[in-house]
Amino acid sequence: MVHRNGNFAKFKANYLFVDIANRRKAFCDANPTAKLISLGIGDTTEPLPSPIIDGFIRKAQDLSTAERYSGYPDYNGSAKLRQLIADTFYSNLEIHPDEIFISDGSKPDLARIQLLFGPQTTIAVQDPVYPAYVDGAVISGKAGDYNESEGRYSSIVYMSCTPENGFFPDLSKVKRTHLIYFCSPNNPTGMAATKSQLEELVRFAENNNSFIIFDAAYSQFTGSPPSFILRVSEYIQDPDVPHSIYSIEGSKRVAFETQSFSKLIGFTGVRLGWTVCPRKLEYEGGTPVWDDWARIMGTCFNGPSNLAEEGGIATLSPEGLRGMREMTSFYLENATIIREAMERLGFSCYGGRNSPYIWVRIPGKDSWAAFQELLEKAHVVTTPGVGFGREGAGFIRISGFAHRQDVLEAVARITKALSN
Repeated sequence: MVHRNGNFAKFKANYLFVDIANRRKAFCDANPTAKLISLGIGDTTEPLPSPIIDGFIRKAQDLSTAERYSGYPDYNGSAKLRQLIADTFYSNLEIHPDEIFISDGSKPDLARIQLLFGPQTTIAVQDPVYPAYVDGAVISGKAGDYNESEGRYSSIVYMSCTPENGFFPDLSKVKRTHLIYFCSPNNPTGMAATKSQLEELVRFAENNNSFIIFDAAYSQFTGSPPSFILRVSEYIQDPDVPHSIYSIEGSKRVAFETQSFSKLIGFTGVRLGWTVCPRKLEYEGGTPVWDDWARIMGTCFNGPSNLAEEGGIATLSPEGLRGMREMTSFYLENATIIREAMERLGFSCYGGRNSPYIWVRIPGKDSWAAFQELLEKAHVVTTPGVGFGREGAGFIRISGFAHRQDVLEAVARITKALSN
C-alpha cells in the first residue's frame, strides 16, 4: 500500500488563487454575458519587447543546426547569463557569478530551499504573507498543525506587518526561528523596507543564528543603471529602499536572495529567475550551504530552458533593459491610477509606489465579502487580503498588472458601484 504524504492533510483550504478561480467560474456560469476585468492575480499582460523575441528566435534557429545545437545547460545556468546578472544587478555588491544559480523562477526556488533543512527547522514569515512560503512549509513538514481558533499553523512564527507598525515587524517581540522569509517590496501589501529596517533584520538574523530568505521579485538594479535608461522608471522609487539584501553589511553570512524575470520583463510564462547563495553562508559548524544548494539544483532541477536563458540574455542587453524599464513604468502608472481612484472613494491605500500592488483597507467588511461585492457589482476580480494571512483581514489587494484600458474601465466600474 502506498501512503500519502500526511502533510497534505494539514492544509486548511485550497490555495488562495484556486479559491478565487472557483468563485470566478461560479460567477461566470451564472452570468455568461458579463465581461470580467481581472485585477487580482499578479500576472503580467503586456507583450514582450522585440529584442527578447529576437533572442528566442535566434536560439530556436541555432537549435535547428548541427553546428549550433546545444543540449543540457550548466546545472546553475549559463556562465554568460550569470555574469550579466552579476554585472547588472549586483555591480557594487561583490556577488560572484558562481554564487548565482539560474532557475525556472523564484517560486520554485523558494520551495526547493526548504530541502536544505530538516523537519525540525522553524520558520518565520511576514503576515500578510505570500501563500507559497507557508504552503511549502506545510508540504515539507515544518508548519505543524493548523490551529482553527488562531487561523494559523502551530510551528510557524507570524510577524505582524500592519499600517500601525509601518508594515515592518517589531523584531523585539519575534521568537527566534531558523529561517525568516522576507519579501520587499512586499507581496501582497506593496510596501518596501527601508535600509535601516533591513539593517535591523540582518542584525536580528546574526544575533539569532538565523537565515533570511529574501524574496526580491519586485526589485531591480542595486547600483547605477546604464546612463541610457536613467530617466525610465522601475518599481522601486524611494532612494531609501534597497534593491537587494546584499546592500546591507553582513548579509552575505545570513541571507539567500531570490529574483525573477517574471515581473521585471513579463516572463511569467517563459519562467526564468535566479537565487543567490553566497559562499559565506554557512551552517552551524562551518559547512558551506553553497555545496548543498548546488547538489539540490543539480538533482531537482536540470538547468533552465536554453530558449528562456537566451531571452534573459537579451533582456540584459541595452535594448532589453530599456524595455524592462518601460514595462515596469507602465505597470506602476496603472497602480497610480488605481490607488488615486480608491483614495478618492475614501479608502486608505498602501503600496502602489514601489510595487505594482495596492493594499486597500475596506472598513466594515471582511475581505471575501469585499471581493464578492466588487465581483458582483463591478465585475472586477481582486484578491481578498485575508487569503494572505490573519493580518490581511479587512483588506483587498488590487494589481496594476493589466492592460491600460482595462484599468481605466475597472476604475470607472468600481467608482460607480461603490458610490451608489
